[in-house]
Amino acid sequence: MFKTTYHSPIGWLEITATTTGIYSLYFYDEQPAPDSATPDPATAALLDTAQHQIAEYFAGQRHTFDLPLDLHGTSFQLKVWQELLNIPYGKTISYLDLARALNNEKAIRAVGGANGRNPVSLIVPCHRVIGNNGKLVGYGGGLWRKEWLLNHEQQGRPLLG
Repeated sequence: MFKTTYHSPIGWLEITATTTGIYSLYFYDEQPAPDSATPDPATAALLDTAQHQIAEYFAGQRHTFDLPLDLHGTSFQLKVWQELLNIPYGKTISYLDLARALNNEKAIRAVGGANGRNPVSLIVPCHRVIGNNGKLVGYGGGLWRKEWLLNHEQQGRPLLG
């Protein structure tokens, strides 16, 4: 596993990759320590591509990511994370909508828990899930980052819908 960092408009990102794909992406207020290991050429190219696509996203030029992912979680978490990839850029859904999309309305709490454990924030857009009442709730990178990302994507449109 190898990592790199990217300085975004809303803080540092630490991007971790394996030979299979992007393993994690987390926000930090301070620059994370650099990786002392040298990645193999394929992983180095993947990390470079990830940085490039993230730069395009923050520049408003990219609405979806085209990166292989190496996600690890329970089968339920993987289903939730896969469903998150279906939320279009600039749109939001509620946790209840997400549970319904998984054909399990009663799993709303479990959906929220899986959403909160998403290891590849931004690329798997968990920030696009909001409360049933349209309010911002829960984001591992901080609610202020969630609000910034939604405003960046929605450019003044209402949050829900």
